[in-house]
Amino acid sequence: MKARSVPVRSPMITPQVMLRAYAAGIFPMAESADDPGLFWVEPELRGVIPLERFHLPSRLARTVRSDRFEIRVDSEFEHVIAACAEAKADRPETWINARIREIFGELFRLGHVHTVECWRDHRLVGGLYGLALGGAFFGESMFHRETDASKVALVHLVARLRRGGFCLLDAQFQTGHLAQFGTMEVPRLAYQTLLEAAVARPGEWWCWPRGTIATGAQALAELTVG
Repeated sequence: MKARSVPVRSPMITPQVMLRAYAAGIFPMAESADDPGLFWVEPELRGVIPLERFHLPSRLARTVRSDRFEIRVDSEFEHVIAACAEAKADRPETWINARIREIFGELFRLGHVHTVECWRDHRLVGGLYGLALGGAFFGESMFHRETDASKVALVHLVARLRRGGFCLLDAQFQTGHLAQFGTMEVPRLAYQTLLEAAVARPGEWWCWPRGTIATGAQALAELTVG
């Protein structure tokens, strides 16, 4: 990946510094889960999922409509980020270290970080987390323990963002997995323009009231509005 990176001492990064960094177009990563240090990253090409042109494969739409998973929001942040940080056969290293988990935990308690979770038979089987700032949402990481669970979480995220008036879904980098949803690579300067407009615009995360469980049909309906 092409990106400018600047090492930074972890104690320097507070929740307030983190919010300013995201508003400026940079985000932190760690070399590995065991590395205590962090560095700022500013990609030359930024992965962006267009909210108005989100591509939903027909097979996945059927899975969403079936309500195979119960969707919860912001109910188990610590479990979600821990699952996202787990090493896997296809991803032996993770960029989520203890300091990132600590800072994002603080931002979650402040109401800036959110989760979308897929549950099945009282088990957390997939989900994602990210940071909301104005009308921008910065997707950080996702995981799945059952087929399609993370994809269903993403569909519900997009539906919530559209309903709540968000205008930017940042995916950090383009990947083969995200390409199927219409993810684009945006040059740094063009991304800055999108970012400034999005951060200045209000976004309502709780467009579905707290405790409300949105159904698959409701999520799909939001994707067809407009």
